[in-house]
Amino acid sequence: MRPRIQYGQNFLIDLNLLELLFDTAEVGPNDVVLEVGAGTGALSAMLASLAAAVVSVEIDRNLAEIAREEIALFDNATLLVQDALKNKNRLDAAVLDTVRARLAEAPGRRFKLVANLPYNVATPVISNLLAHGPVPDTMTVTIQMELAERIASPPNTRDYSALSVWVQSQCHVRIVRSIPPSAFWPRPKVTSAILQITFDPALRSRIGNLDFFHTFVRSMFFHRRKVLRSELRAAFKEFDKHTVDAILEAQGLTGETRAEQLSVEQMIALADEVRGRLPNGASEQVAPARE
Repeated sequence: MRPRIQYGQNFLIDLNLLELLFDTAEVGPNDVVLEVGAGTGALSAMLASLAAAVVSVEIDRNLAEIAREEIALFDNATLLVQDALKNKNRLDAAVLDTVRARLAEAPGRRFKLVANLPYNVATPVISNLLAHGPVPDTMTVTIQMELAERIASPPNTRDYSALSVWVQSQCHVRIVRSIPPSAFWPRPKVTSAILQITFDPALRSRIGNLDFFHTFVRSMFFHRRKVLRSELRAAFKEFDKHTVDAILEAQGLTGETRAEQLSVEQMIALADEVRGRLPNGASEQVAPARE
C-alpha cells in the first residue's frame, strides 16, 4: 500500500489524536455521519460503533478494500468508492442522496461530518456542505492548520478571507488543537489541526439570499487589495459610480474600505444593500462569479 499524492493522502496514525477527533465529534445513536476519506477504515469502524448510520467515501479502490473489511461487521455502515466531489462547487449527488436516505430512515436524526479530510478536498467539502445541504449540525475534521486559521480568522488579519466570512456567517468555529506532522504517515510538510464547526440556524437566518451571498462574498475578496468600490463596479455592471458610492454611504463605508476590514455582520448588510438595489427581477440572482 502506497499513499497516492494526487488524492492528498496522509493517514492519521497517532491513535490518541484519532480518539480525540472521535470524542470531539460526540457521535450518538441518532447521528448520521459522513466521512470523506475513509482510508483504511479505522475511524469508520469507530463511528459505526456508536452512530445510527455512517456513510464513508473513499476514492482509492485499494484502500477501499481494506476499509470494507474493517467495517464488515457493521450493517449501519455504507462505503462509497468514488470521489466525494462532482466538481469544486458541488458534492457528488450519490453521496448526498445516500446521506439523505439514512437521515430519512428515522425521525430526529442529525447529520454530522467527521473526517480526516484529504488536504486537497478540505475547502470544497466544508464550503459546499454549507451551500447545498443537507447542512451538518457539526463538522469535526482534521485539516491543515493554515486552513483552520483562515476559517477561524477575524477581520483585519492576514488570514481573513471569503471562506472566513462564509463559514462564520452560519457557524461557530473552534480550533480544538494542533497536530504535528509526526502524527501522520507519510509526514506532511505542514502542521495540521482538529477543527470543529458548529452550524447555528440563527446565524444563517440573517442572510437574505444564501446563493447570492455566497458568490457576493467571493467577488468582494477576488482582488484582496482592491477597495470595495472597485470590486462592486467589477462584479455588478448594472451599477454606475454614483450608485456604488450611494451603496457604500448607506452602509457607513468609504470608497477606500476593503473587504478584509468588514465584519461578518457588515458583509451581510452590504450584500443585502446591493441585492436590494439590483433591477427588478435581478435581486434573486447570484452576483457574477469571476473564477
